[in-house]
Amino acid sequence: MSASALLHLAPSLIMKRSLLSPIKTKPTLMKFILVFSSFFVISLCVSMLLLATPKIIDVHSSLLYVYEPTTVDQLVFGIASSGNSWPKRKEYSRMWWNLNPNKTMRGCVFVDTLPHEENLNNDGSLPPLCVSEDTSQFLYTYKPGGLRSAIRVARVVKETVALNHSGVRWYVFGDDDTIFFPHNLLKTLSKYDHRLWYYVGSYSEIYEGTQVFGFGMAFGGGGFAISSSLAQVLAKVLDSCIQRYPHLYGSDARVYSCITELGVGLTHEPGFHQVDLRGNIFGLLASHPLTPLLSLHHPDHTDPIFPNMSTKKSLQHLFEAVHVDSERILQQTVCYEKRLSWTISVSWGYAVQVFQNNMVLPEVVRVEKTFKQWKEGNVLLGTYTFNTRELHPDPCKRPTIFYLDKVFSGKDGITSTYRKHSQNCTYKGPMQKLNVIKVATNKLYIDNKQTPRRHCCDVLPSNAGDLMEVAIRECRYEELIYMN
Repeated sequence: MSASALLHLAPSLIMKRSLLSPIKTKPTLMKFILVFSSFFVISLCVSMLLLATPKIIDVHSSLLYVYEPTTVDQLVFGIASSGNSWPKRKEYSRMWWNLNPNKTMRGCVFVDTLPHEENLNNDGSLPPLCVSEDTSQFLYTYKPGGLRSAIRVARVVKETVALNHSGVRWYVFGDDDTIFFPHNLLKTLSKYDHRLWYYVGSYSEIYEGTQVFGFGMAFGGGGFAISSSLAQVLAKVLDSCIQRYPHLYGSDARVYSCITELGVGLTHEPGFHQVDLRGNIFGLLASHPLTPLLSLHHPDHTDPIFPNMSTKKSLQHLFEAVHVDSERILQQTVCYEKRLSWTISVSWGYAVQVFQNNMVLPEVVRVEKTFKQWKEGNVLLGTYTFNTRELHPDPCKRPTIFYLDKVFSGKDGITSTYRKHSQNCTYKGPMQKLNVIKVATNKLYIDNKQTPRRHCCDVLPSNAGDLMEVAIRECRYEELIYMN
């Protein structure tokens, strides 16, 4: 019986009792009994409602719960490697592991066997090594060209959770040649409630590969993150699930299939980069989306990102800017030099491009196809999962590129300088003299509650012919980015 029904029924029960009773009750006593009984029933109803209320409050408060920002020691990394590849690739992990001396990162590099002559006395500059469990009982039928190690790598998810770290909010997975940007990971993952089920990542740059494996799959080399609540459940069902997928090629396809069986879809974050590209990836880096840079992949299959440097040295050079302003790294800002009708595109911490003509913003932010496809000669050659523009066949008619030289932070903000890269072209007029571009900014703090908005910039007056100064700032309320 409901509380409301009981409340309506009580007075009638009392009246029936008084009619059947041989005892005569005085009117004042009768009123007292009625009032007392009604009060009792109302109290009972209120008590029942109060007992039920905490459940409603708990659900509501969980949605309104404000938690402290995620810190790097609340992430646990599972890195897939092998005894053969780790000695050659560990320097990539050293670039991003334990960058903050006040916070210790947690996780493991999973290998099939320990590398020969590997120094196991870890000084903290690298993640520790863990030997993966045996996977011989699992069937693998993908042919031709498949790698059975895909099963072992898929189970890195389960084995990372089994490390049983406390206070984990997110599990992050990648390969031994995945370069992560931890501060930006924290900033991005803080948008999501780790107590809910999230599968966060991105797909390939290649349309064909994404079409084959699915737009809903996070490509493993680019890195992906799983909230702790989802990871705990996934770890329990992973082994039974992957037995249904012996025909799949890679580890990420197995993880994706099992997460799909749990009913969870991909939360797309374009800052993860699979980099299924070859050659010069300048175009990709110079037109980064309006989200923080989260990862890069395949450095051994692409050219060094800075000229006249090795791959390792060029990545270390990029991290010099990352250490100063991680959230702004590669963020593209466009402004115009009206007097010369030049278009200036700043990819902060990496390069500045000067187009000696007026280009509208939607064209500037397209990715210039400086790179090659992962596989040559396929039907969908040149089809990508982002907007592109063609690379001019004449190098001297392309934009002039100024690469990062130095970056430093002071009391007046952050200054970065970029030097012209010689392209064996004969420059005329002001471009012949221009050698250095100096960019002034303040440290960027991205507001996760606000849809990202591109910053604006101004070309500052200067009498020095060999120097251009640019100041980056927030755009005004109704400001448009165009040649005005």
